[in-house]
Amino acid sequence: MGIMNVPCRIRKKTGDIVKGNQPKPSNHCCPIVMGLYSLRSTAMQKPKRRSTLRRFFGSLYYRAKKRNEWRNPKSRFAQTHANERLPFIVATHQSVLLRQLKNVDMWMQLNKINNLHLAAKQLNGLLLKPGETFSYWRQIGEPTTKKGYLSGMILREGHVIAGVGGGLCQLSNLLYWMTLHTPLTITERWRHSYDVFPDAQRTLPFGSGATCSYPNIDLQITNTTNETYQLSLEFTSTHLVGTWLSTAPITTSYEIEEREPHLKHEIWGGYTRNNELWRITKNRSSNEYLGEEKIAENHAAMMYEPLLPSKTR
Repeated sequence: MGIMNVPCRIRKKTGDIVKGNQPKPSNHCCPIVMGLYSLRSTAMQKPKRRSTLRRFFGSLYYRAKKRNEWRNPKSRFAQTHANERLPFIVATHQSVLLRQLKNVDMWMQLNKINNLHLAAKQLNGLLLKPGETFSYWRQIGEPTTKKGYLSGMILREGHVIAGVGGGLCQLSNLLYWMTLHTPLTITERWRHSYDVFPDAQRTLPFGSGATCSYPNIDLQITNTTNETYQLSLEFTSTHLVGTWLSTAPITTSYEIEEREPHLKHEIWGGYTRNNELWRITKNRSSNEYLGEEKIAENHAAMMYEPLLPSKTR
């Protein structure tokens, strides 16, 4: 689903689709219920487990690469904050702060809230002017204990571990989903490589988030419009609430639709979960259909048995 006049372009390294409008497939996809996903066979490679040494040197390389990108004088990154909110709400979304997850200690969830507050302070009120790019990690900085970040939940190769700054993917997930409902252009987004938890209480389509890992697994959003946008982040007692505001109202509305959801039984014995996300653009006042674009193609190795009845999960 996409915008006719403001294409959503995502770097090829993310694995997401960057092409323009494509023919609309038939709208007969299964709902987001594991038991209704179709099974298909494929030859997708088994996820590789990197050695500690490989991860160490890889981290050094990609850190240097990302920092050089941030220092590029040709790049214009957002850095101005404003206390006064811009007048027009473009998109808003909220996510639950505490969610009981299988085999995840609640202290990780509580520490996550602390980490989200620290990160949100760096982003709240940020202005994204025409021609500027928002970089999630450039703006937040490295999450360290010196800055007050606590150990929280981190996913590594499909397994839950504790790590400093854990839980910040909830914020990048919220920003990605919210931005899909604006004319802003997502220029870097990384999908999750593993599907760790079943669909208990899932309200958004599978694959509608954006994983993050400092500094190279980044989320970047570019303002290709003529208006200035502002990011607002607030907390209630139960939710993290995000809002994109603008200097002018927008004339389009956006709907995200999941298509082609299916499970694949891989030749290496495991299952993968797959789908496509499309963005449909309509005229905000008349609801007239304007166009659509495939914005993401998701593939993730499943870390749980896909066909068990829900009561056994």
